[in-house]
Amino acid sequence: MSTESSNNLAWRHKKATAFRFFCVGVTGFAVAILAVLIFQVTSLGLPWLDMQFLDSFPSRFPEKAGIKSALAGTLWLISLTAMISIPVGVLAAVYLEEYAPPNRVTEFINVNIANLAGVPSIVYGILGLAIFVRFFALERSVISGALTMSLLILPVIIISSKEAIKAVPSSLRQAAYAVGATRWQVVRSHVLPAALPGVLTGVILAASRAIGETAPLIMIGALTFVAFTPEGPMDEFTALPIQIFNWTSRPQEEFHELASAGIIVLLAVLLMMNAIAVLIRHRGSKKG
Repeated sequence: MSTESSNNLAWRHKKATAFRFFCVGVTGFAVAILAVLIFQVTSLGLPWLDMQFLDSFPSRFPEKAGIKSALAGTLWLISLTAMISIPVGVLAAVYLEEYAPPNRVTEFINVNIANLAGVPSIVYGILGLAIFVRFFALERSVISGALTMSLLILPVIIISSKEAIKAVPSSLRQAAYAVGATRWQVVRSHVLPAALPGVLTGVILAASRAIGETAPLIMIGALTFVAFTPEGPMDEFTALPIQIFNWTSRPQEEFHELASAGIIVLLAVLLMMNAIAVLIRHRGSKKG
């Protein structure tokens, strides 16, 4: 090997090492910021976190305020959103990947779905206000919020589900066809079980986005002060992000600490949902 080639190789190794350390540094910096934020939120909110906080309605007096209505509204909202968006998103992905012919119409649909994944959430809030709240006269109900959130996360679910289905080996499909299985039997019994881990990854990401969104809920008119819990999908509601936003907008320091306690509860709900989805994904991977 010539001297020039050796120098070029050494220089490439140095650049690769420098880039690796740069990536590690950036990752460490991001993790450090996250740790500082979690520490600050925990130190401020943990003293307020008790059963009285979880079982009380919002109040003008910080010592009596709680998140019962916001927590119930969030659970209603995310449950209805999942019931609407997951079947629609997965079935749309199955159709686009397994049934739709490869033509310009299909390509147009795929491009627009990818574009919709990057649309700001406030746009979906305006759309939900125009269609669900006013046109269909669903008012400021839980179902209006769930339908709006479903529009928000559907592109993420469809794209991730399509990629998971596409990653299933074609040999698995051909083997099923060879023994006389129909297309639906192949999709139901072979493709979807094999793609389940990837599909659930997309669902986790989508649900994580939906549970923390505030702008669409503000646009459709979710209430900031609710002294009751929703009993059905047509009831008015509030949600944890709305309640946290309301508390942080107040000048009293006690309400800021209550907002930190609300953030802890929101993170706990999110981690619980993610843990369930990860467990299902892990079991699906072992079966596959």
